[in-house]
Amino acid sequence: MKKSVQKVGMEQLRSCHGQGTSAEELQDSQISEVVIKKAQAGDLPRILEIYAYAREFMKRTGNPNQWKENAPQKEVLEADIRAGQLYVVRQKNRMTGVFALVIGKDPTYAQIEQGAWVSESEYGTLHRVAGDGTVHGLFRRIVLFSEEKIGHLRIDTHADNHIMQHLILKNGFEQCGIIHIADGSERIAYEKVVSVAS
Repeated sequence: MKKSVQKVGMEQLRSCHGQGTSAEELQDSQISEVVIKKAQAGDLPRILEIYAYAREFMKRTGNPNQWKENAPQKEVLEADIRAGQLYVVRQKNRMTGVFALVIGKDPTYAQIEQGAWVSESEYGTLHRVAGDGTVHGLFRRIVLFSEEKIGHLRIDTHADNHIMQHLILKNGFEQCGIIHIADGSERIAYEKVVSVAS
């Protein structure tokens, strides 16, 4: 299945990932300054601020339904931290992004409709990706970091999240089909296989 993706203008992308001159110049210079580390309990206040910004950004850009009020819940983030699977992105000692990298089978990916997965080897799933809008190329850096952990990645997003769809495809993922999350709602599922464990 190949679902059409709405074309996203550069102005809209910069609103999500920072301002500047040339997109490529910004991306190269800012990525080199980025540090990614596992989140700690003391990071939660800033993490919650980033997610609040992301929810408002989604609403402004036509995606009001993916994350409801207070999503992702604090309890979910605390569990991610305890499991060592929540990461924070810092630039010049300021936290600018957050995401979860969960390695192992995701139960919501057990069944996929209107398509098929590329590989059934061990994979990592990117969840709860968000930024504060100040860093261009944030998602690219997250993907590069995650590929160093595991060469087989999956991710999903809401049908209304056209910006994320654009970024996912731009970073080498293949659209595979439709999955359903725990509440039964649909998500577009993607996969990227760089290498697989032997």
